[in-house]
Amino acid sequence: MTAAQQWAEELAAWTIDPQILAAAPESPYTFPPELFRADGAAPSPLLDRAREVMDDRASLLDVGCGAGAASLPLAPPARHIIAVDTQATMLDALEAVARQRDLRVTRIDGRWPDVADRVPACDVVVCSHVFYNVSELGPFAVALSAHADKRVVVELNTVHPWVDLGPLWQRIHHQPRPAGPTADLAVEVLREEGIEPSRHEWVRPANVLEGPTLATYVGFTRRRLCVPVEREPEIAAYLAEHPPQGRPSVVLWWDT
Repeated sequence: MTAAQQWAEELAAWTIDPQILAAAPESPYTFPPELFRADGAAPSPLLDRAREVMDDRASLLDVGCGAGAASLPLAPPARHIIAVDTQATMLDALEAVARQRDLRVTRIDGRWPDVADRVPACDVVVCSHVFYNVSELGPFAVALSAHADKRVVVELNTVHPWVDLGPLWQRIHHQPRPAGPTADLAVEVLREEGIEPSRHEWVRPANVLEGPTLATYVGFTRRRLCVPVEREPEIAAYLAEHPPQGRPSVVLWWDT
């Protein structure tokens, strides 16, 4: 089995039981922009690796941009951001900040690499916390490389980001959850495509859960667990006993 096949197989193990998904009152696959903004986020080494090859005329492509945590801090030096995402509310949030800061942003609604032919090459491509959403990781990464004139910079957790919900999922649904894939396996997939990335490991600080952020996080967790809003007090109690911890993360980069 190739690394790419193993990656796809381990990701497929996360498929939610169809009966649980059908009973879910809301999709577990949407994300609140409030938790993924650039302001207040800990500065990632991804930003440093991108800045190393950027000047004040640089263009930047952010694939799976979310609310812009990996791209808005890079403008300046970036003079133009191309933002790609499948969730319209994330792109709305990024554009709102860009307007306030008078930044030039081109918005692309759609899934990478399906929309790649609509996107011009840029000096730098960033892709933060997207890999675990991609089953065909090899073609995805190759398309990133094809759109970077200088460098691609990627960040992902060392393990799948839903692993920490495994105990609560099992308590609620009486089903075990998988543990893979991992960042190490992602590197093996890249190597199969002829990409030899450099690597930097760090621990991303946990979200500070208080006030509106706590309520948003509880609701987000509930949706990921596919349960109705009536279960939120139970989830809030669990999070109080098991607060989010810092997440070991990996920044990968390669020059093109």
